[in-house]
Amino acid sequence: MSSRKRLSFSLLCACMVLLLCTACGNAGSGGNAGNTTSKVISVVAAENFYGDLVQQIGGNHVDVVSILSDPDVDPHEYESNVQNATAVAKAQLVIENSGGYDDWMDKLLSGSPNSSRLVVKAFDVARVKLEDNEHVWYSIDNAQTIAQTITERLKQLDSADAATFDSNLQKLNTALQQIQQKITAIKSKHANTPVALTETIFLYQSGPLGLHVLTPTEFQKAVAEGNDPPANTVITADDQINQQQVKVLIYNEQTSTAVTLKLQHDAQAHHIPIVAVTETMPKGKTYQSWMSDQLTALEQALGA
Repeated sequence: MSSRKRLSFSLLCACMVLLLCTACGNAGSGGNAGNTTSKVISVVAAENFYGDLVQQIGGNHVDVVSILSDPDVDPHEYESNVQNATAVAKAQLVIENSGGYDDWMDKLLSGSPNSSRLVVKAFDVARVKLEDNEHVWYSIDNAQTIAQTITERLKQLDSADAATFDSNLQKLNTALQQIQQKITAIKSKHANTPVALTETIFLYQSGPLGLHVLTPTEFQKAVAEGNDPPANTVITADDQINQQQVKVLIYNEQTSTAVTLKLQHDAQAHHIPIVAVTETMPKGKTYQSWMSDQLTALEQALGA
């Protein structure tokens, strides 16, 4: 996103020196692709939802560090640090979203070159992609594809435990299929219901749900990118709430601004249900419980 902070040149240089030293010190720690000895694979995930997926698949054969893990922090304002750089230098597998969402991870990777390290770029492997919308993890179809790719990389690093990874993937896919069924059930009852979105993240689910999003696209994109929405789109979004043209407001809690807060307050004043969603996974959740709980809240709001 255009609003993301970049690592300063001086910090990046310092990280590169530290990382190269750390990587050299760990060069003999194992993790070569094709090694048939069972091991614990060192994994770094840029975002905690990817960290959760790899943890579910890898089980006790992975040691996972998730960098973005606080739902109270705006991911758009995230800034990498030396601790993150050290973790990446040691990692045998790195999972990032890519697509412009977490460019800081690419800088960390370039700061500690390692030809044996495997990298999964979720945006690149995702099958469902919306224009100018890098939030691919919000698509359950994409989650299944990304999980499959993660499984393949784990098997490259630890072929001895391939059967375990495949079994865990099957369990995860069963859970994800249940979410797909929930989406289908909601669509059958509430297709074409007019709703408002504060930004683009939920478009990956509003489409499969068959919801009719009225909020101007330019408004959603501006908020997602940390910019002020065009004045005419703010007026339109306000009118849609105040004239009760929408039945539900779907609100990203992690990108609140004065403009989106006003929409929230106006919705409350007009008794329009508000469904809170988050960009990163709340603590104590799995990917599937996170998505399922949000869908349950939405279903209740649509039926109110």
